[in-house]
Amino acid sequence: MFTAVLDTSVLWPSLQRDFLLSLGIEGMYRPVWSSAILEELEHHEAVKLVARGEQKAEAARRACRLVAKMRSAFSDAEVQGWEGLEGRYGLPDPDDEHVVAAAVVAGAGAIVTHNVRDFPADRIPSEVQVVRPNDFACNTVSVDPTRALTAVEAVARRSGRHGPRLTVDDVLDHLASRYHMNAVVEMLRLAE
Repeated sequence: MFTAVLDTSVLWPSLQRDFLLSLGIEGMYRPVWSSAILEELEHHEAVKLVARGEQKAEAARRACRLVAKMRSAFSDAEVQGWEGLEGRYGLPDPDDEHVVAAAVVAGAGAIVTHNVRDFPADRIPSEVQVVRPNDFACNTVSVDPTRALTAVEAVARRSGRHGPRLTVDDVLDHLASRYHMNAVVEMLRLAE
């Protein structure tokens, strides 16, 4: 099964995270991450919730719960033993070294990130592609749009806990408008 490291930048937006992880639950690929990615996610999720009006303690609790749920749902996703490779790649931002190290240890074929420029091709092992979430989703969905639509339906079913309940059409509209996944949405609408 194809393995991809999901960088913090693609896990932080809630709906995008839910969609990408739902594709993983459907067995369309294997998502992986480092403990450092989860620590960054927990921090940024708490900051986001505070900015939206959540009390600091409740935001921290919810962010911690999110990471715990991810660890539980994807018990084999947290890559172990990447620390020894950190610092070997000479990336522009040394704080991104753990992402490449995790990809190498996991045998990942891709790093999915919004920050493609932070991972110059000449510094990344040739077996690892650095891709934006839209390109990754297009490639993944194109393999089996019907199964991918099941992932979208799951996202819609899980929505509504901390906001309005979404329909499948709402999820598709948000993926297109907020995350610029127009080609993905087109494939999914054809599968409906």
